Amino acid sequence: MRKVASDTQPSIRIRRRDTAAVAALGSTVLLLLWIFGELGFVQTIVAVATVGALSVFYYLTVSTTLNPRVMTPAAAETATAQPDSVTADAMLFSLPIPVLLIGAGGRIERANPAAREFLGLGSTSGNLSAVLRQPQVLEAVSSALRGKAVDPVEYSNLAPVESHVRAFVAPLRIESDSVLPWRAMLVLTDETSIKRADRMRADFLANASHELRTPLASLAGFIETLRGHAREDVEARERFLGIMFDQTERMQRLINDLLSLSRIEMDEHVLPSGEADISAVTEDVIDVLRPQLARKSIELTAEIVPDAVATGDRDQITEVLVNLIENAIKYSPSDSAIEVEVLSDTPREVAEKRELTLEGESSRLSLAMPPSDPGERYVVVRVRDHGKGIERTNLPRLSERFYRVDGQKSGPKEGTGLGLAIVKHIINRHRGGFTVESSPGHGSVFSFFLPVARERKAELGDETVDQDG
Repeated sequence: MRKVASDTQPSIRIRRRDTAAVAALGSTVLLLLWIFGELGFVQTIVAVATVGALSVFYYLTVSTTLNPRVMTPAAAETATAQPDSVTADAMLFSLPIPVLLIGAGGRIERANPAAREFLGLGSTSGNLSAVLRQPQVLEAVSSALRGKAVDPVEYSNLAPVESHVRAFVAPLRIESDSVLPWRAMLVLTDETSIKRADRMRADFLANASHELRTPLASLAGFIETLRGHAREDVEARERFLGIMFDQTERMQRLINDLLSLSRIEMDEHVLPSGEADISAVTEDVIDVLRPQLARKSIELTAEIVPDAVATGDRDQITEVLVNLIENAIKYSPSDSAIEVEVLSDTPREVAEKRELTLEGESSRLSLAMPPSDPGERYVVVRVRDHGKGIERTNLPRLSERFYRVDGQKSGPKEGTGLGLAIVKHIINRHRGGFTVESSPGHGSVFSFFLPVARERKAELGDETVDQDG
């Protein structure tokens, strides 16, 4: 504070001198006009008093404004309320939404941690166009750098997962920069959840109304029959009641699958933060499904490595395994076999396993793929059945909603056609891969792979170092 006072003292002295000079000059002019008879005595006295009062008021104003040691309480409160640069930085870096300051040429001058995570920025800032390839946003930033106000911009990404973002751009003038005074503030808000919720409400109503129409029509027909001529027919009544029970169960499964799919799609853009022991999950699922295996006399063999830990949501991974193994049981003939294999610490090229492994004329297709990262390691799970297999033309549509291969629609208990759609969306959320290989007459292999957990990666890295050493 003393330094500020000493810096402003010369300025105060100059302003006081100028005030006194102007007051003296004004009074002299008024006296001369009185002497030459241009003004009356009373008018002259009033004018001189007015000039003196204004001078004194100006003198006091200059003193209290420029001298911080004579600051009024209101001015002191205002000065205290002004945040310094340290406080402003703390506020910026604590914001949970991405905020960036863009300078000349589109260079990122500042970015808070949320922005660095959202855009994948490293420790050094570069050019905005290198990390955000959205022409509309870049054009808005360019306009803001010229001092122009711009409207919010919306853009969408479809890979690696669907996302919807609204960008707010505002010009900022930097008074201390006389050469390039304009900067652009860029604020990004993720509206994926809002967009997904709107679309899923519409999809749910459309899908539910379409899929429920058939079982509801069947129920209405059987009820009408039972109320009519079949009222006293005990045999027909028992048969119709059994069919009605099956249709009711199908509607219940359908609604449960639709709700499950909606929940998964809602969070598909949010990467899971937990860890799951895939080995333990696989063993638990096999134990739960043993009654279904016994009913069809199917032998299940499993090769499971211990401690195959992946980054993911345990409940959702359990749902993936239940869907795949239940499908294998459902479409395998009685007295056949199913093989389940779990591998850990697998390179990407091995996880994808492009070579075909089934007999006969087999085909392979990737239904979901992770972001490109050749150095990533994965936990791999494969489920093989010995059923009829799937024709090559049907492979691309396997993960579509309500799609079922011809010949697999033999009854109301054959499924809702949503199982593989649920699997695909869960794998997409986990940034993993999902593949299918099938050979007509020889069965199918469904595989999925998930990134190895971070702690497990660190352990594997240490082991590699020890072995190399």
